[in-house]
Amino acid sequence: MKFYDREKEIAELRRLDALAEHSAQLTVLMGRRRTGKTTLMTHALDGQPYLYFFVGKKAEQLQCFDFQQQVESVLGLHIHGQANSVAAILKELMVYARNTKVTLIIDEFQRLADIDEGIVSNIQKVWDEYHEQSHIHLIACGSIYSMMRKIFEDRREPLFGRKTARIDLKPFSTNVIKQILSDHNPSYTSDDLLMLYAITGGVAKYVAQLMDEGCRTWEDMLNAVCRPSSIFIEEGTELLVGEFGRKYQIYYSILQLIAQGMTSQAEIDGIVGKNSGRYLDTLETEYSLIAKRRPMWAKPNSQGVKYYIDDCFLMFWFRFIESNRTMVELGKYELLGETIRKEYNQFSGIVLEKYFRQLYGERERVTEVSHWWDSKGENEIDLIAIEKLDRKATVAEVKRNPRKFSAHTLEQKYQYIKSHLRGYQVELKGLSMEDM
Repeated sequence: MKFYDREKEIAELRRLDALAEHSAQLTVLMGRRRTGKTTLMTHALDGQPYLYFFVGKKAEQLQCFDFQQQVESVLGLHIHGQANSVAAILKELMVYARNTKVTLIIDEFQRLADIDEGIVSNIQKVWDEYHEQSHIHLIACGSIYSMMRKIFEDRREPLFGRKTARIDLKPFSTNVIKQILSDHNPSYTSDDLLMLYAITGGVAKYVAQLMDEGCRTWEDMLNAVCRPSSIFIEEGTELLVGEFGRKYQIYYSILQLIAQGMTSQAEIDGIVGKNSGRYLDTLETEYSLIAKRRPMWAKPNSQGVKYYIDDCFLMFWFRFIESNRTMVELGKYELLGETIRKEYNQFSGIVLEKYFRQLYGERERVTEVSHWWDSKGENEIDLIAIEKLDRKATVAEVKRNPRKFSAHTLEQKYQYIKSHLRGYQVELKGLSMEDM
């Protein structure tokens, strides 16, 4: 699949790289696994020399041997002796960069802390000593949000306050997903688009995998998921183990319960047998895997909080792959596909709501998007989009089938929230597959 989108991120990386001609830059690039961070960097820096250091799962000395060879190959800089630490090589580069700009990418930066926490402290000492005289652009790239945030944004950590810029790489927007599908299948249907969104959520690697396999319709995509060689079968486990490490089981259990529809802490506590509040907060604030939602206009400390998995792929994976793990282990992939087909319509209704909230959130004038339910958890409104500056609002019900939309029912629900939108031009509408 060809390269899509990312114009803003490419422009920002190039701007920051140009600034390194005058002063050292430390850019932190974060993004969920498979969002295309490495591809983004290679496109942004295409046509100019840069050092790319991928941190693997091996000892620091072995990492440095590969790194040192690349320094000599790209820059022609011979490092005397064998540098056995990342900090030692960084020091040589920062001294070298006093006279010429050097761009250095350290990919999967957070793994350095896994190898030895002292590595990050040593990098901080070198950076503090040499950055004022150095024309270096250090791009620290990582896919584990919790660790990257700890390294660069925790006041207790050595590199706190050192970054000069932060870029969060998100999955593709709804418009880009539609563009990609249209390029590969100009006559695509809404069902094709919804399945692509449900499986991938716009994550670049997943979209590319399906397009490169020739998946043009929802049936093709489903078949691609339900085969022994599918990357999607074990992707969820790999993603979660990478994030949680030894704490895998408790977080995994909570995510599984949320995926099954247990969206309140009380429900989750009753199953796991302990207070899950700390774990839920961590999943939201550190890992960015779930979203805590209250009805629009609810006070920050109000009751009635609901938790949702905020990643489309993980929603799909927990709902259909992991919950049918026995079928997978027995190699019953045809039965897995049959099960998904049977249960997909109900699941896709939830995905369709998420799609429209994202779609409206991407609109230029929209300042807030959410949904609403009353204190009993009833009379739910699927989508409320606010354009605060223009004093406009959209209040919508989302249905797969437009014939199931009732304007009268929505009007009745609207009466509960009407006072919050006094002075707004309000549009009440139904949204369906036809509006994607």
